[in-house]
Amino acid sequence: MKFNPKHRVALFGTSADPPTNGHEKILEELSKIYSFTISYASNNPQKNHKEDITNRSLLLKTLIDELSNPRIIFNQKISSKWAVESIRKCKYIYNLRNLDFVIGSDLIAEIPSWRSFDKITKEVNFFIIKRSGYPIESNTLEVFKANKVNFEISNLTIPNVSSSMIRLNTDYSKLPKSLIDIVKKNNLYIPLN
Repeated sequence: MKFNPKHRVALFGTSADPPTNGHEKILEELSKIYSFTISYASNNPQKNHKEDITNRSLLLKTLIDELSNPRIIFNQKISSKWAVESIRKCKYIYNLRNLDFVIGSDLIAEIPSWRSFDKITKEVNFFIIKRSGYPIESNTLEVFKANKVNFEISNLTIPNVSSSMIRLNTDYSKLPKSLIDIVKKNNLYIPLN
């Protein structure tokens, strides 16, 4: 699939360990802003994942399939543990010059420490989504400005629903409904107590 250069495209990589109602809300909202949103599950080198990438990508794909929105595309081939590689794969596969990389406010302070930060900032614009409980610190924005990072802060605020909340207990109320049966059937995210 090739996009028209006029299309605004977002790249949303996530650990999805597991995907939550927050991920679902982000995808729905991005589809209202962008012509297309491309999503994938990734192995974040700064996290220890509860489930392997195969299970997490299946859950994310199931969520996206359930949304049934032609503006949201799941493409696991883009996945890399390094953001710069995922960005370059996405731009290559879809022949894109411009791309917005979606990031939550809970992660933006980490970005300057990412591998190839200087290259990432030349490849994409950041689209920052505010997450309740994670304010955007002025010193982080100063680092962005000092490094000439192109960014936009979204008007969206996503509830503070995290994958870790689901991993720590068996209350699946924060899981998208389409994932509950898969999680239970495959004994995923069972606490180790």
